[in-house]
Amino acid sequence: MRSNTSPYAWWKLLAFVLLMYAATMGFFGNVPRLAILNETIRNLYFHVPMWFAMTLFLLIAAVYSIVFLRTGDLKHDRISVEFTRTGMFFGILGLLTGMMWAKFTWGTFWTKDPKLNAAAIAMLIYTAYMILRDAIADEDKKARITAVYNIFAFPAFMALIYIMPRLTDSLHPGNGGNPGFNAYDRDREMNLIFYSSIIGFMLLGTWITTLRIRLRIWADKKDGLIIDTTQHAS
Repeated sequence: MRSNTSPYAWWKLLAFVLLMYAATMGFFGNVPRLAILNETIRNLYFHVPMWFAMTLFLLIAAVYSIVFLRTGDLKHDRISVEFTRTGMFFGILGLLTGMMWAKFTWGTFWTKDPKLNAAAIAMLIYTAYMILRDAIADEDKKARITAVYNIFAFPAFMALIYIMPRLTDSLHPGNGGNPGFNAYDRDREMNLIFYSSIIGFMLLGTWITTLRIRLRIWADKKDGLIIDTTQHAS
């Protein structure tokens, strides 16, 4: 009897195990007692990994936009769109967890800090990408125009998030001369939780995206936008 379990399902189980471990230890594990931060340093296990995952997914989206322009295959456009959506999802979660952290450490949910403003602008750039897709009816034209947009959006995102805040004064750790968390004495347990969370969120986001891609391509085949080569071959 043939098993229906995919041989590649192990990484989905790994995602679940890593995130359960990171969440449990993130809330209940030992953390250093640092001035101002206190217990809020636990957010390091959630806020930062979410942004790492967002960056990865937006990079993958830009790569698939390039692949689409080279091949003209709408499947690559769909992959790019869904990775962009997932990246935005993690970006929004990153903003929300960052705002909560700011409230407890800086006394307000939002300040005029360059890092925060740059993050908001970056999210608006990708929001405009989604609006642009909805504004164009022709599928091929929509895919090509937004693919070009997406390719240029990613370097703008990187400049806003990782370059510009480092060139100015900032309250955010690791920017504007403000020391990052890597300057603190993180013990082995903290690093294990931190990196488990990063890998777990990346795997979770990939899992979500692959499911959305399969649904999107199935809908496109149903609408006749993508030809099912397996049926033609049979």
